[in-house]
Order: sequence, then C-alpha cells, then structure tokens
Amino acid sequence: QVQLVESGGGLLQAGGSLRLSCAASGRTFGSRDMGWFRQAPGLEREFVAAIRWSSSITNYAESVKGRFTISGDNAKNTVYLQMNSLKPEDTAVYYCAASIRYSVSSYPYTTRDAYDYWGQGTQVTVSS
Repeated sequence: QVQLVESGGGLLQAGGSLRLSCAASGRTFGSRDMGWFRQAPGLEREFVAAIRWSSSITNYAESVKGRFTISGDNAKNTVYLQMNSLKPEDTAVYYCAASIRYSVSSYPYTTRDAYDYWGQGTQVTVSS
C-alpha cells in the first residue's frame, strides 16, 4: 500500500503561482510513476502532469505546458507541482496519484486507470 498526502492548495488571483506537494509513504519503492490530476465541479478528473521516478522523464497536459512543472525528490518521497501563471480555469481539486505498473513506454502514464493509489486532493481556486 502507498499513502499519498497532498498539500499546498489555496485561493489566489489569476497570474499567481502555487506549489503543491505530495508526500508518499508506505511501500513507496514500488511506485514507478507519480502523477497529478485535477477535477473541476461537474467535470471528469483529468490528467495534468506525471513523472517517472527512475528517469525523471515528465509528461504534461497541453493546457498546462509551459506553466506547470512537476518534479520529484526521491530522498523525501515527495512530488511537487509548481504552477505559474495560474488561470481561473485551473480551479479544481488537485489529486496526486502513484502507479506501480511497468510500461514499455519511456514516458509516464497519463490515464487515470494506470494509477493505483490516490491522495485525498487539495483545492486550488484561482479568481479572475
């Protein structure tokens, strides 16, 4: 089992920056990919960014490329999501997720069903 705890959410104005953190505990050695997803009211949970622990290769949704950066600290078992130039449409609950699956691709998973463990989420609200 892997436990994930997100933190860092909040309320801010458009154009601002925020850094989310996701601390992993438990059987973390089995985690291969770490991802961030978000869910706005009335919408499905969507992929935001992901990173592969072994190579640090990253993947991003088109909507956040150039604005968000995912990074990981292996020593701390923590993944970060640095969010810059935030827009009102970035408002959502942000979830951290961990995947223990092998992949033939060099890039981390971008789909929800590839992730096995999820955090409880942290709210990000961006006002215009």
